[in-house]
Amino acid sequence: MKILYIYPLWGSENIPLAEFFEKVRMAGFDGVEMVIPANKKYCTDLRVLLDKTGLKLIGHQHVVPGKETVEEYVLQMERQLLHLTSFNPILINSHTGRDYYDIEENCRIIDLVADISEKTKIPIVHETHRGRFTFSTYSTRQYFKLYPELKIAADFSHWCCVSESLLEDQEEFLQEAIKRTEHIHARVGNSQSAQVNHPAAPENQFALVRHLGWWKQIVELRAKEDREQFTITTEFGPVPYMQTLPYTRQPVAGQWELNVEMKNILKSIL
Repeated sequence: MKILYIYPLWGSENIPLAEFFEKVRMAGFDGVEMVIPANKKYCTDLRVLLDKTGLKLIGHQHVVPGKETVEEYVLQMERQLLHLTSFNPILINSHTGRDYYDIEENCRIIDLVADISEKTKIPIVHETHRGRFTFSTYSTRQYFKLYPELKIAADFSHWCCVSESLLEDQEEFLQEAIKRTEHIHARVGNSQSAQVNHPAAPENQFALVRHLGWWKQIVELRAKEDREQFTITTEFGPVPYMQTLPYTRQPVAGQWELNVEMKNILKSIL
């Protein structure tokens, strides 16, 4: 099984798109994960770059937090998802629902996603993320029971932060989550943050080993299914995900360097 390493546009939006694509390609990544604005020229340029570079595309769906009703949320999400599917991405990673919507409201949104995925034949997975219906292990467990086929993008760093632990007491549920994982966001978190300051720092070794263990299980499980490929986005983020020094707000590490290093670590063990 071939592992495709993906780089996120998040944090590099200030770089011209062509320059960003070339930088990603030269660093040995296989594709990009990105929100795609509904701008005609941007979309035209993106299609040209995808053809020219051969980089794979993972679409990223994210309804910006606001005071919208569920009906308004559904309309925004549907519009975004249909826009993303027009680029024929290999996958769409969805920030789905809200942590404060009730189960019935989130189920309405999940059903919309399933319907679009079925009609377009493009896989859409739900990222485990704070603020979404998957914000915690407990909340996600409820939806796993309701949707036996529900698939996720595993960003377990968020669950670590929400639970204030590295989930040592939740192995049974983690195994269920691992079985449902179709995409990984490779960012290391701990009990106090969804992103450690540096994954290779000695103080973060236990958290790193813990996350690497989850990711290795996922990859091994997908390989046993004779998959042709599997995707991993190295997703250390910019400020404010990245910690900063007080007063100066200077980031404590470089986002690009962290994501390249994360890719190299993963390649060494997978």
